[in-house]
Amino acid sequence: SFAYFTIKDRLPQILTKVIDTLHRHKNEFFEEHGEKGVEAEKRAISFLSKLRNELQTDKPVTPLEDELPDAALWNQYLDYQRNLPNGNGEPSWFQSPWLYVECYMYRRIHAALAQNPPIDNFDVFKEGKTQNFFESQEAVIALCTYFQELLKNIKDLDEKQLQEELFKLLQVSLWGNKCDLSFSAGEDSSQKSSPLQSLENMVPYILVNDMEKVWSLLVNAKKNRTENSNVRVDIILDNAGFELVSDLVLADFLLLSKLADEVYFHGKSIPWYVSDTTKHDFNWTIKQLGSANHMWMSRCGINWEGNLKKGVWVFHDHMFWTLPHDFSSMSEVAPDLYAELQKSNLLLFKGDLNYRKLTGDRKWEYTVPFHQVLNKFHPAPLCSLRTLKCDIQVGLKPGQGEQIQASEPEWMVSGKYGVVQFDAGL
Repeated sequence: SFAYFTIKDRLPQILTKVIDTLHRHKNEFFEEHGEKGVEAEKRAISFLSKLRNELQTDKPVTPLEDELPDAALWNQYLDYQRNLPNGNGEPSWFQSPWLYVECYMYRRIHAALAQNPPIDNFDVFKEGKTQNFFESQEAVIALCTYFQELLKNIKDLDEKQLQEELFKLLQVSLWGNKCDLSFSAGEDSSQKSSPLQSLENMVPYILVNDMEKVWSLLVNAKKNRTENSNVRVDIILDNAGFELVSDLVLADFLLLSKLADEVYFHGKSIPWYVSDTTKHDFNWTIKQLGSANHMWMSRCGINWEGNLKKGVWVFHDHMFWTLPHDFSSMSEVAPDLYAELQKSNLLLFKGDLNYRKLTGDRKWEYTVPFHQVLNKFHPAPLCSLRTLKCDIQVGLKPGQGEQIQASEPEWMVSGKYGVVQFDAGL
C-alpha cells in the first residue's frame, strides 16, 4: 500500500533531510548562541537519529516525554491504540494506523527541537517552504496579476460572471494543492507555470465536482444575511508557498465579490508535514508579497495586510490540527474548536491530510457517500479541495474508480486527480 511505501521510504528520507538541515545550520547556531547552540544541535540530531532507527527497525511507539501542552493528549492516544480490541497490543511503526505514526513522527521532530533550547524555535522545514515560494514566483505573479485585473471591474460582473470567476479561483486553489513537499519527500514541487492557462484541460480530472453546490450555498447565505449576521467562510489551510497564495486570492475574492464578509484561516501551531502553513509562514508570505518589486504582487500583499488589520481576515491555530485524531473526535477532544467552526457558513478543507482526517483514513469502497464517512463531523457545511495523494477516495459514481484504475494504477497517489467535494451537513 501507499502507507507502507510512506513509512518505509518517504519518512526516513524526510528525517534524513531534517538531520542534514540541522547540520548545515551548525555555524549559524554557534554565531547566534555560542557553544550552547552547538550542544543543542548535537542533542537534537542524536534524538532524530534515534527516531529514524526506531522507525526503520519497527520499534514500538514510545510515549512522549516532553512537557509540551499536547503531550498528555498524545500519550492518551497511544493508550487508546494499545487497547484497541483488534490491535496488536503494542503499536509499532509498521503495525499501526498510517495516520497515527505519520503524525507521530512530525510531533517527535517538533519535540527534538522544542526540548533543546536555545534552538527550540528553529523550523527545520522553513528553507523548503521559502524555496518553494520563490521558485513559484512566475505562477504567483500570474495569479496576482490576473486577480488585480479582475478587481478593476468586479463591480460590473453579473451573477453568471461572478460564478465563473469563483469556479476559476476554486480550481486554482484545488490544483495549488499539488505543491506539497511532504508528498515529494521535500524535493522541489513548486508551481512553475501560470495556473490559469491549463484550467480548462484539468476539468476532466476533477472526479467529484461540487462547485455548483458551493456557489448556491454562498449565494443563499448572502441573500439571507441580516444586519447583525455576517457570512463567514473558514479555510483550513494546507501547504505554504504557491498553494497558500492561491488560498489567499480565493479568500480576498470572496470578500470583494461580497460572497463573504469575513474569512478565518486555520493553520498549524507547529511545523508539520514538511510544508504545512504555520502562523509564521502565513505572515511571512503576506509580507513577502507586500514588499515585492512587482506592482500587482505588492498590491495583493498590502491589501491583505489591510484585511488582517481590519479584522475581516483572522488567522487561528489550534493544537488539534496537529494531533493524530481524525475529525470525528473533534467535538470531544477540542470542543472549543468545534464550537468555533460551528459559527461558519462554509468550511473549506484544503489538501490530502485534511481529507484523510475527514474520512477517518480508512480504505473505503469508492462509492460510499462522503456524508457517511464524515462520521457525524458536521460543524457546518463543508467542502474538501484536494488532489489525490493517498489511496482513499469516496463519493464516486459506480464503476468510476475501477475504470480509472484499469488504465492508471497510480491514479490515487499521483496528484493528477482532484475533488471539490461538498457536504451540506445535518
